[in-house]
Amino acid sequence: MHYQEAAAESWGYYAAAPPAAGVRHGISMGGADPLERVVRLASGSAVVVFSMSTCCMCHAVKRLFCGMGVNPTVYELDQDPRGKEIERALIRLLGNSPPVPVVFIGGKLVGAMDRVMASHINGTLVPLLKEAGALWL
Repeated sequence: MHYQEAAAESWGYYAAAPPAAGVRHGISMGGADPLERVVRLASGSAVVVFSMSTCCMCHAVKRLFCGMGVNPTVYELDQDPRGKEIERALIRLLGNSPPVPVVFIGGKLVGAMDRVMASHINGTLVPLLKEAGALWL
């Protein structure tokens, strides 16, 4: 999974994590619409996962990507005081689907766990990952 140093309006290292791994948190909305923020964050990396650190389905989707050799950027919403705003934006974006995990590949919304697994099973996930530059094989 991909984690970066905190910047003014970005996520940062989770303090308990080693330098090579951590959890992005520290969402700063800066007055921006949360939905616009989701779109901006989602387009920042080849694979982006909005997650909750205690969610077993989130863990499963992160493990799926890591097992495939994909290094997703992960935003743990429950580890940020403003994460609820992003969660509400994701609910608006997805409709009735559970708010997490939500996966974006190449800046495009794939969806929740059910959509990711369906894509994996029907063979369309790998081409999406290759097109986004997350897989090279």
